[in-house]
Amino acid sequence: MASLLRRGLQHEGYAVDVVGTGQDALWAAEELALDAVVLDTMIPDPDGFEVCRRLRKAGRWMPVLMLTARDAVSDRVAGLDAGADDYLVKPFAFDELFARLRALLRRDPVERPPVLTAGDLRLDPAQKVVTRCDIEIELSPKEFALLELFLRHPGEVLSRSQILDHVWDFAYDGGSNVVDVYIRYLRQKIDRPFDRSDLETVRGHGYRLRPS
Repeated sequence: MASLLRRGLQHEGYAVDVVGTGQDALWAAEELALDAVVLDTMIPDPDGFEVCRRLRKAGRWMPVLMLTARDAVSDRVAGLDAGADDYLVKPFAFDELFARLRALLRRDPVERPPVLTAGDLRLDPAQKVVTRCDIEIELSPKEFALLELFLRHPGEVLSRSQILDHVWDFAYDGGSNVVDVYIRYLRQKIDRPFDRSDLETVRGHGYRLRPS
């Protein structure tokens, strides 16, 4: 199941880190820049319920989607009471899991719009569509994930390490120049054809997408 989830989420453009035990899940949540957690209740000790409780007790408020093979109301209540944001019973449709994750990400930490915009640049996470001046732009999954990161942080300077953490996984062992390469790819698609230069280099710090 973990392998299937990894492949499915990566296909959707997410950077995915997988761990197999409750202890490793607690470590990952503490050490990694996670936007969301998909948490199985039946992992080795501590189980998913306890992992979620400890995360919330430690002040870790990334959205948590819990998965379980048990569909009793008491189990769903236990998961939500442990601090989970949503609950999905196995077997489930991947499309539903993706939709629930998108909904959770929109409201963390505050309600986020379903379509992200910066001026005439628009990105729809659900439809996987990017447009500028009403012209659709074809992006690879990594380019899409990179642009989505910038649109969720308009005007903020993002360092190479921040970008690597969110768009690639923590085990990525390539050089940070992969960020520069993909920034160049993105500029060639969202800026240059439209005579824009909104994706800026901030020397010594990283990159920024101008908010308008």
